[in-house]
Amino acid sequence: MARTNHYPSKTINHPSPIDGRTALLAVIGNPISHSLSPVMHNAALAQLGLNWRYLALKVAAEDLSAAVQGLAAIGCRGVSVTIPHKETIANLVSSIDPIAKQLGAVNCLVPDGKGGWHGTNTDWSGFLAPLQARFSPGATALVLGTGGVVRAVLRSCLELGFKRVLLRGRSMEKLEHLKNEVGNWAPALELLPWETPLQQWLPQVDLVVNGTPLGMGEWQQQSPLSLEQLALLPGNALIYDVVYTPRPTRLLKEAASLGLACQDGLEMLLQQGAAALKLWTGLPQMPLKQMGNAVEQALKQQKP
Repeated sequence: MARTNHYPSKTINHPSPIDGRTALLAVIGNPISHSLSPVMHNAALAQLGLNWRYLALKVAAEDLSAAVQGLAAIGCRGVSVTIPHKETIANLVSSIDPIAKQLGAVNCLVPDGKGGWHGTNTDWSGFLAPLQARFSPGATALVLGTGGVVRAVLRSCLELGFKRVLLRGRSMEKLEHLKNEVGNWAPALELLPWETPLQQWLPQVDLVVNGTPLGMGEWQQQSPLSLEQLALLPGNALIYDVVYTPRPTRLLKEAASLGLACQDGLEMLLQQGAAALKLWTGLPQMPLKQMGNAVEQALKQQKP
């Protein structure tokens, strides 16, 4: 199975002791225990010699507003936002950049200097990074899911010149809501309820993207597409699963068994995380190799 680049082992500086000057970064979501963002970001912070720490915080939907205000109140230097808060949190920031506003999804909060947060989105550029120069204009994508990350995927499809996106989700109401919000800028969208047979569409698809939680956590043994459905794809199709733990997911294992090209979510995790760290620290370069190596080591330790 084709994967992201291997990140060779390099010496990572020891983190500075936690003291009264230690600054806080955080990722908020629910669930959050699976997240390897703390491993990645703390490796970067140690390498950069910053007396900062990055923590994963479980935040329920009903507590989101209080959590966002509380993190600002204690001087948190930056916040990553993950499932299921990327859309809702856009209404809780004091300002928002144009792309995040266009997407209707925020995955990164930056202090605005006035006690509030500026919302931005680094997901779309992170998702796009492994796909540059792979697709010609006019391609077709099958995108699975309707959450915040899907909006970033649609933005990337636009950048790559895709002419059509087949959007498949479990809720027709959510599919139609998403189309209403992004239809004025996204590639042409065709909405497919989850139960729709895919035989007539799959042979036309150049890129499949899993933007659902299927394959991770409690859904680890599940795949959004069956082996029989994957077999209907063209031989040159790419299967992209934004899930990065476990690595590989069931979807990518089965796609690889058919000889299809595969991309997991690790490179997206690294690229969006590096972009966020640049915003939080003001530094121009991030230690991507050390970040990638730290995540890969953590993934190896998770295996039985």
